[in-house]
Amino acid sequence: MSSRKKRKPDFEGIAEKIRRELVDQSLPSLALAVSRDGEFLREEAWGWANREQRIPATPHTMYSLASISKPITATALMILVERGQIDLDVPLNEYLGDTKLKAWVGDAADATVRRVASHTSGLHLHYQFFYEDEPHRRPPMDETIRRYGHLVAPPGERHYYSNFGYGLLDHLIARISGQSYAEFLRREVFLPLGMTRASVDLAPGLEAYAAERYGSDGLAYPFYDFDHPGGSAVYCSAHDLVRFGLLHLDTHLPDQKAILSEESIREMQTPVQLNDSSSCGYGIGWRVEEDDNGYRSVSHGGGMGGVNTILKLIPTEEIAVAVLCNAGTSLPFQIADDLIGEMLPDFAKERNKREKERETERDENSPTVKPSFEPPPDLLDEWKGSIHTGNGDLPFTLRIKEDGDVHAQIESNGQLKALVNNVRFKDGLFTGVMVGDLGTEDTNRRPYKIRLELKRRGDRLNGAAIAVSESYSEAAPGKRCGNALSHWTEVKKVDEP
Repeated sequence: MSSRKKRKPDFEGIAEKIRRELVDQSLPSLALAVSRDGEFLREEAWGWANREQRIPATPHTMYSLASISKPITATALMILVERGQIDLDVPLNEYLGDTKLKAWVGDAADATVRRVASHTSGLHLHYQFFYEDEPHRRPPMDETIRRYGHLVAPPGERHYYSNFGYGLLDHLIARISGQSYAEFLRREVFLPLGMTRASVDLAPGLEAYAAERYGSDGLAYPFYDFDHPGGSAVYCSAHDLVRFGLLHLDTHLPDQKAILSEESIREMQTPVQLNDSSSCGYGIGWRVEEDDNGYRSVSHGGGMGGVNTILKLIPTEEIAVAVLCNAGTSLPFQIADDLIGEMLPDFAKERNKREKERETERDENSPTVKPSFEPPPDLLDEWKGSIHTGNGDLPFTLRIKEDGDVHAQIESNGQLKALVNNVRFKDGLFTGVMVGDLGTEDTNRRPYKIRLELKRRGDRLNGAAIAVSESYSEAAPGKRCGNALSHWTEVKKVDEP
């Protein structure tokens, strides 16, 4: 409990900003809920949950949460940990079936449940969407693990945000509990917390309470699924999301059950350490930050096609703020900080200071003319190896020239050499973007480019070749969410004659 004097907030200026931005950005709706000391200070919604049917949004409208699903999944995980059914520091592979995670570098035994939950296991970027009006459907989890369950860095070396890790966790929850992931959340999380407007996807009978997801063209997206439900699939109202937040403030309403101990809540909000003893800034399902005024925020945002959401907690002040929108916009993140800043003036000052620092950093890192790539001498010449896909290995060559040009070639099906653009080599990490065809059913569902992220390890470069199709944040009007699919890649420097 904070000893700082509490300021009585006036949210009217923020409400006016929301009304103005909804019009200026042509957004369908926004809903919010704010709690302090276990008391709801404001709950309100503006706009349409469903434009076509003229259904207004309310604080009890169920919005697709996107990645705020992760702390909810992590809460279910911790329930099983408290029951002694899961150990956070046991390799995840011990809980899987016949299909296991494979470590191409490092040891799969170090990919513990904790590391998977904190995005430090070595799994890389991953998201994949399946639309109800398209023929592609989510494969069985064992098949998804076979295709993408590859550790491309030693566990604990780096923080790679991976939706696939949370797909593994929802799979784990179902295997250990003997219930479906959706049913376990309903029984063990939503009902005990009084979250009557919360479900995985849209449970039967709740469809009428859900907000449609709208694209930048103003049209509703078809319903879509994922191969990582634990990272993305929960729907919830702003009111119920703050109810969930109260659990993680260790503050309960009279009708709520304390489903986690104080120790588990504290453990979830403790950032996991990397192998070099630095903090990854992510605990078990939560992002954790501290500003210069000593305010520690515990939060998670979400963003995908037709969705932007944020849940932010300030534990010392017992503040919980949820802001949900059924369209792509940064507005929820701005409004959440505005709401907290109205209650905590020092937080607002720190936020403004950080924004100015970010703007300066963006200006410094975005010159009018991008600097050319100047490769170090020991990176020059030819590197040969392969890209591993679910269909087999593809021979792959990188040629790094003294003038900074980098050419790459996937040597299958007559593919030509391609220029690698946006090349950088920093802190031993080689990155760049190229065109090419990995030739799998998943990658070829949409046009894509290949992003290379390869770590220098002696005479080898290894890491990920990520097939990134147009994402929701870059999509032109009318286009759908893209996918990002990571594939193990390694090339070895060719010995000079």
